[in-house]
Amino acid sequence: MHLFKKLKLCYIEAAAIAMAACALLFPTLQLFKHTGDNFFTIRLNGVEVGNLSSTEHLDALLIKARRQAVKEIGSDELVFMDVVLQTEGSEKFWAAVDDEEDVVERMADVMKRSTRETLHRSYTVKVNETAVNLGSYEEVHKLLEQALAPYDTQNQYHVALELDNDREINVLEAVITPREEALAEEEEFHTSAGVTADLERMFAAVEPEVEKDFEDYTVGLTDIDYAEKIEVVEAYLLEEELNTVEEAVDLVTKEQEVQIIYKVVSGDTLSQISLTNNIPMDELIAINDALEDENTMIRVDQELVLTVPEPELSIMWKEEQVYIEDYEAEVQYIPNDDWYTTQRVTRQEPSAGRRKVAAVIAYKNGQEIGREILKEEIYAEAVPKIVERGTKIPPTYIKPISGGRLSSGFGARSAPTRGASTYHKGVDWATPIGTSVVASNAGTVVHAGWASGYGYAVYINHADGRQTRYGHLSKVLVKVGQTVSQGERIALSGNTGRSTGPHLHFEIRINGSAVNPLKHLN
Repeated sequence: MHLFKKLKLCYIEAAAIAMAACALLFPTLQLFKHTGDNFFTIRLNGVEVGNLSSTEHLDALLIKARRQAVKEIGSDELVFMDVVLQTEGSEKFWAAVDDEEDVVERMADVMKRSTRETLHRSYTVKVNETAVNLGSYEEVHKLLEQALAPYDTQNQYHVALELDNDREINVLEAVITPREEALAEEEEFHTSAGVTADLERMFAAVEPEVEKDFEDYTVGLTDIDYAEKIEVVEAYLLEEELNTVEEAVDLVTKEQEVQIIYKVVSGDTLSQISLTNNIPMDELIAINDALEDENTMIRVDQELVLTVPEPELSIMWKEEQVYIEDYEAEVQYIPNDDWYTTQRVTRQEPSAGRRKVAAVIAYKNGQEIGREILKEEIYAEAVPKIVERGTKIPPTYIKPISGGRLSSGFGARSAPTRGASTYHKGVDWATPIGTSVVASNAGTVVHAGWASGYGYAVYINHADGRQTRYGHLSKVLVKVGQTVSQGERIALSGNTGRSTGPHLHFEIRINGSAVNPLKHLN
């Protein structure tokens, strides 16, 4: 029993001596209390970076390590790293822990090896639906200047980026100002200040304007601007997402086909519209359902669809010009309430005049879009064209039968039967005998009975000077001289005359000449 106590005492003394020695030789060894997990192994991206007695400051150590890693990488850009932090806790009575600075060093080393990609501080330039990404403010400025350069050949204007105060986020917008404006404002500030400046502005406001001579006008560029709003925002992007300046210029200035609405003005013709807008006639007809061919009549204020080449970023500018030109006076119209709008007669032929003009001309991408005459001196007065024209809306024409199958169109054809014409002056609808035939438009019956080739037929004269003809009828229901209204029944279809089967032959004649009825039916 005494021996056991003696051995136990020796064991305790040895343990105490060992603990004291460890405390002197290994200062990182700590004696822990029994309070649960008190020893934590730290791993970053699967790599063990140290052991700590607590995870309380672990987030701060991670942030510090990240800053150190970015600093050592030497990048001013936004660096992305894979960071997966793991801790494994256990309860220890006696264990060695690492110095926090050593843990930070190891974390930084792991982070540098785990750098995934770097996002560069850049600028996104948005024009309508097109966006380009550039790597610096200087590149943005170069893009905007190059888009302007073809029109500002004297380099009179400067592009600046200013904060858009209407937006809640930081968005820059492109603003164009004359290069000399800033210098002029600075000089004015130094030479006129306080009361003197106020007096100068007051006298300038009340000083009467003196009419300019032609020599007083500034010939050349007077204003320039982007037609679309340009927005610029800062962003962090990958290297492969950035555009070169050349690519960006090409994207925003490359012409592409866009559709616009053109409103017809007095004196317009389809051929003139086609030439002025550089659009082929067949393309103009193809994109406008209202146009059947190049001879289709157009009216003032009618809207036509045009396709024109236009870049994403358009430039608008104004030029002051002084020139001598031949000019036309505006057409003068005499209304005639007894005529239809399709009727017009020229009462006076025009004659061009000659004048000297000072004007401001507005352009968009090289195309003139407006002209304001500031001063003119007439050398020879222009004589206007005077046209008398009708104001009444012309009558409409309707299909003379209900249903029916179009069996023969208007124009050249093979003779359907012996003795028939090879040029069809109307259209045929195949329909059963006895189908009701109605007047296509109101008018007066001028023929009702047999007609060579037509069989039984009805001819009607209309108020607009046109005539309709209905042939191969089985029964005529009207008499010569009778007035009929549009849609009134005038006959029954049949198979009489030079006919190959039951059908209705229908014609419209203008000034005695047959025209394609399908182009005149409502």
